[in-house]
Amino acid sequence: MISYLEFEKPVAELQARISELRASAEGDGIDITAELQRLERKSQDLLKSTYASLSPWQKTQVARHPARPHFLDYVNSVFEDFVPLGGDRHYGEDQAILGGFARLGGRKVMLIGHEKGHDTQTRLKHNFGMGKPEGYRKAIRLMEMAGRFGLPVVTLVDTSGAFPGIEAEERGQAEAIARSTEACLALPVPMVATIVGEGGSGGAVALASAERVLMLEHAIYSVISPEGSASILWRTAEKAPQAAEAMKVTAQDLHQLGVIDRIVPEPVGGAHRDPQVTAEALAQAIGEELDALSGKTARQLRRMREDRFLGIGVGQPRRRLR
Repeated sequence: MISYLEFEKPVAELQARISELRASAEGDGIDITAELQRLERKSQDLLKSTYASLSPWQKTQVARHPARPHFLDYVNSVFEDFVPLGGDRHYGEDQAILGGFARLGGRKVMLIGHEKGHDTQTRLKHNFGMGKPEGYRKAIRLMEMAGRFGLPVVTLVDTSGAFPGIEAEERGQAEAIARSTEACLALPVPMVATIVGEGGSGGAVALASAERVLMLEHAIYSVISPEGSASILWRTAEKAPQAAEAMKVTAQDLHQLGVIDRIVPEPVGGAHRDPQVTAEALAQAIGEELDALSGKTARQLRRMREDRFLGIGVGQPRRRLR
């Protein structure tokens, strides 16, 4: 069953009519094939036109869709021989940030990312993808290991932000995020980061400070959530749609501004409608970027990261769109 978003109601109503027509014709011997095909085409065209003109707030809803694929879905779809590594060697394990050795298209990589979970039990287990200090310190440990073994680092970012609880602050949340960001920038090996859902605040940047930053077509990336921004500016979260518009949170806006390097297309209707196709497109894009970075020295890679982040907001917007 597909969970429809508010702006998808016309599509949902059309799909309901199709289901009713199928049910009413069962056992009657009436041929409704032509009518069903007409309605299916109409539904697909409506879905396509709807997703061709999504507002930033609607894209935010798609990025948060409960059925949208997360880290473990991509691991199971396109990464092979995943060997999870746990613990930060200081405090404990954090299930919101996962990582370990893996293969992508035959290439050995260090894979790290946020996992949100899909149901109540797994969401609680993974803390809704909100990393704690031990999660970011684990990421640092894995990045340093990748540097020692000469493995490129691939990160899949999907978090509303780092966990803001008192216990996280007591264990040094801000310091852990800063150190993780520093570890990304200092890596002697290639790093490709992809925003696959939500890229929220420093909790996202801590795993996305790479020389190549990608975004899925309907993902979002910002320093604060639209609701948080609206609460600060207008004292009400009801202004979130206006905030999303002003903040330029979409992949298309961020590519235009030079904040990201590449947009990875999603199936019509979003990644949740065909996770396998999404995963394959993502794997191809990451593989191409890693191919382009192979052969670069550690000094060149660090310089590339320095140039890309210091260059954001300076000069002409980037135009490269694949």
